[in-house]
Amino acid sequence: MGSQVCVIGIYVPDLNKAVDFYSNTLGFQLNKHYGSKIVTLMHEEIPIVLEESEGAAYTRDTNVSGVVLALRTEDIEETLKLLKEKEVELVVDTPADCPPGRYISFRDPFGNVLEYIQFDTLE
Repeated sequence: MGSQVCVIGIYVPDLNKAVDFYSNTLGFQLNKHYGSKIVTLMHEEIPIVLEESEGAAYTRDTNVSGVVLALRTEDIEETLKLLKEKEVELVVDTPADCPPGRYISFRDPFGNVLEYIQFDTLE
């Protein structure tokens, strides 16, 4: 199971403020809106997804940011099976729908959340 980074997701408490910062301050290009809570920005070949979510604010006390690394898989069911065999802590343990396809979430040994995404179609 090779892993290829395909998306970097950032959960933010204020989508408009985040879009302003990432586009006007950092120079990312706004790509698509997915409803009122999700946008994609382009940065070279890897898209960045900004998703508005309550409780996404970074706090130094918990040392948690809202950044999620997403890896690409061609077969979400097989990837899920392999993660279960390796006794990986699953956060979303049944493939769930997302704008580009289906995903599962899991934690690394340090509690960081990662995702595998199987794309429906490539654009």
